Amino acid sequence: MNRTSPKRLVVHGVAGRMGQRVVACAAADAVPWQLVAAIERAGHPKIDADAGLLAGIAPANVAVSHTWSCPADVVIDFSLPGAIPGIAAACVKAGVPLVVATTGLEDLDRKAIAQASRSIPVLQSPSMSLAVNIAMDLVSRAASLLSGVGGRSDVEIMEWHHRHKEDSPSGTALKFGQIVSDAMGQLRVAHGREGRPGARPADEIGYHAIRAGDNPGEHTILFGLDGESLSVNVRATNRDCYARGALAAAAFLVGKPAGLYSMRDVLGLSAS
Repeated sequence: MNRTSPKRLVVHGVAGRMGQRVVACAAADAVPWQLVAAIERAGHPKIDADAGLLAGIAPANVAVSHTWSCPADVVIDFSLPGAIPGIAAACVKAGVPLVVATTGLEDLDRKAIAQASRSIPVLQSPSMSLAVNIAMDLVSRAASLLSGVGGRSDVEIMEWHHRHKEDSPSGTALKFGQIVSDAMGQLRVAHGREGRPGARPADEIGYHAIRAGDNPGEHTILFGLDGESLSVNVRATNRDCYARGALAAAAFLVGKPAGLYSMRDVLGLSAS
């Protein structure tokens, strides 16, 4: 019987909440994975810890390190903004595909991703959740349809994340806003409202961010029309949806030619 060879996986940001879940989910995934390197920044207190034990599973016999040079098939990055240029450069040097799952990216990170994609396949997404990316497709279709029939449609984007999330609005919320703006042409944004801002402009997208509790992520996109409304809501119940989405992206990326990919490619959705 032919058996598929395990895909050799490197995880950056392995000591973080998402890095740990990637390691744990990879061990139970339908796709056979072999963790070959578990990376954290130099000086991290978890350096030399076993990556499996760190993730709450059986020993992986892979110690957390700050570098990797072993053969690999793909890298998943769940680290921090600002770390991407170094990670991308290492992947280009090794000729290994890169999945960028880190959010809150800065201009230098985006430039590094674009440059790396000329040499290796790179997949970057503001959310690794399959449901979120399907919701983005639904929002795109709704915005295009509403724009096509004319009339006013006010758009508000509400998101709720755990108390530890540092960026606001979330990268996913901003991506939803970009999708709506591309289809409907809104020119202004409002981040919450207070005082007496006056009547709501028609060409505005409103963002509202909640940071409370341990919510791993929830987004609602509201289209307010005269006499009716339409809402698209997507909610994560735990972080495994992001880890499994990242693994699906990694499996998709192995063997692809150099270029910049997204979760739309993983899901087989047509270009928006």
